[in-house]
Amino acid sequence: MNKLKLKSFMVLNCDTLETLSKALGITTVTLCYKMNEYKGSEFKQSEIASIKERYNLTPKEIEEIFFN
Repeated sequence: MNKLKLKSFMVLNCDTLETLSKALGITTVTLCYKMNEYKGSEFKQSEIASIKERYNLTPKEIEEIFFN
């Protein structure tokens, strides 16, 4: 998980942890856990798909953020 790359897309799209977590239907704490991979927390495929759509990410960007 490339947390900095995800944060850069959040900033470019004027998103905060609060706005993104609300869009994903999760708490801000849960989003932080997933971004930091705390205790093995990971993004669900549906959450990755929502982020992809929200930020208009390419397959390469998805790979760089979530699978690197």
